[in-house]
Amino acid sequence: MLDSTFIRSPFTGHHAVSQPDRQGQVQVQLNAHVLPSVTLISTWVRGEAKLLATLKQALQVSIPQSTGKTVPCSLGLLMRTGPQELMLIGTSDEDIQTTLRAHVVADVGSITDLSHARCRIHVSGAKAREALGKLFALDFRPGALTVNDIALTGHHHVPCTVHRLGDQSFDLYVFSTYAFGQLESLIDASREFGVELSLN
Repeated sequence: MLDSTFIRSPFTGHHAVSQPDRQGQVQVQLNAHVLPSVTLISTWVRGEAKLLATLKQALQVSIPQSTGKTVPCSLGLLMRTGPQELMLIGTSDEDIQTTLRAHVVADVGSITDLSHARCRIHVSGAKAREALGKLFALDFRPGALTVNDIALTGHHHVPCTVHRLGDQSFDLYVFSTYAFGQLESLIDASREFGVELSLN
């Protein structure tokens, strides 16, 4: 669980700024912030069915059955990031790992706290898709990446998980180690459309 009192934001050095385009418009908004809680839930090949059944009972939701799907739950957003792997993005700084370990015991799977290792950049605005299209080899049309789905991708050999929230609204989950540079790349890609950055 991340204690933001003692964690230095990987975005330190960036500053809130608004840079309109030549017409005075700002068509891409970026918001970068650390996350209160990120938990990796995983198991081995033969343990998948038992893990999913356990999580369904613990979280009282239908667990996504295929990679790229998400579902909201009482603890936050549950994302299916792989065949035997899920990631839970917590909405508060409560001790989610301890809560999950009470259900996901050693013979079911493992619970790993990644709160220190992931952060989020929200991208929105009239030209959000165009800005992202410069960096990621993804089809951002609504029919290709549907709302609430995620895609595991990256740019310049740096991994990233893209979560579509709307037609021109996305969350990017990035590794804290590379977050500063990834935000810098997003700002550069957005400049021609006018870009505004906020930090929290």
